[in-house]
Amino acid sequence: MKLILVSPKNRTAYNFRGDLVREIIDRGYEVVVTGPNRDHVDKIEALGARFVEIPMNKNGVDPFADLRYRKALCELFRKEKPDVVFGYTSKPVIYGSIAAKKAGVPHIAAMVTGAGYAFTAQTAKAKVIRVIQSVLYKRAFRCADVAIFQNDDDRAQFVGLHLVDDPKCRVVNGSGVNTEKFAVAPLPEKPTFFMLSRVMYSKGIREYLAACRRVKQKYPDVRCMLLGACENIQDSLSWEDLRPYIDDGIIEYFGETDDVTAYYKQCSVFVLPSYREGTPRTVLEAMSMGRAVITTDAPGCRETVVDGETGFLVPVQDAEALAERMCRLLETPEQIEKMGQAGAAYCRQKFDVRKVNAAMRRYLNIKEQA
Repeated sequence: MKLILVSPKNRTAYNFRGDLVREIIDRGYEVVVTGPNRDHVDKIEALGARFVEIPMNKNGVDPFADLRYRKALCELFRKEKPDVVFGYTSKPVIYGSIAAKKAGVPHIAAMVTGAGYAFTAQTAKAKVIRVIQSVLYKRAFRCADVAIFQNDDDRAQFVGLHLVDDPKCRVVNGSGVNTEKFAVAPLPEKPTFFMLSRVMYSKGIREYLAACRRVKQKYPDVRCMLLGACENIQDSLSWEDLRPYIDDGIIEYFGETDDVTAYYKQCSVFVLPSYREGTPRTVLEAMSMGRAVITTDAPGCRETVVDGETGFLVPVQDAEALAERMCRLLETPEQIEKMGQAGAAYCRQKFDVRKVNAAMRRYLNIKEQA
């Protein structure tokens, strides 16, 4: 038996799907992972999977490049003859599902890990992409046997837009989190806020920076950390706009890393003011390590936090409300520890990767091998 995982970025294959890949291999399956380049291939192969490079620009809008991507996937599926194809994020879902149907793959699973730029941004470009993407999604979901969502809001929207039939839909609690890897750690002595995300508008980067500036004016000694790539892509804050916050000492900025636990350990409170998510893995990791969380009352985010118990929910695009909640926690430090403990327990109850992957295996039609 063989499964092909169609991935948009190599890092996400081992970071977000690594535990699932191992579990599927442990059940006697061969797993092949596709990715757009050769980055971090050793980490994918360390899972026990085989890697095949298929070039793809996940943010590109070149239709000819996308058709080449679909053709390459179809050729791979015909050659490998997998029992299951599983794609996640827009292009792997769209072109992977269509190619798998054309190649006669017996079971096709598609996961929406978030509505994405086209469904959150309101620019003219985003609206055009949304129309095109909706047509493609509709075709892709006709090809798929199961459509997996990470929150009920996304499922309801896609069903409401007639992109997918409701009987095909399943909902899981995100990608889950390895609670042993992200074990509860002591809080730092110095109050510290931390945001881990690509430096994008839709992730709430403007609100985080503005809130940090307000908090630092009132509490100059507090640390505010930011870790994540500053990319020259649609919806991304430019380096020129980010630099003044670094130079003024508002934030401490770090680039991408594979050892995120070291940064969670440095923080007291994790902050993600995102406009919309599937289920934010970073929030789950922070909760698992015993950190209080401030995130938005938005699809995907609101499912992760019990407001007032494990952290706070704030309105989307409201830097003032975010700063107020940050200051409230600084003024009641005992609440930071209490919320962190409650969050760690809630995370283990709802988001443990073993529970999530048990559901995923059912939806991927993974069977125990003799």
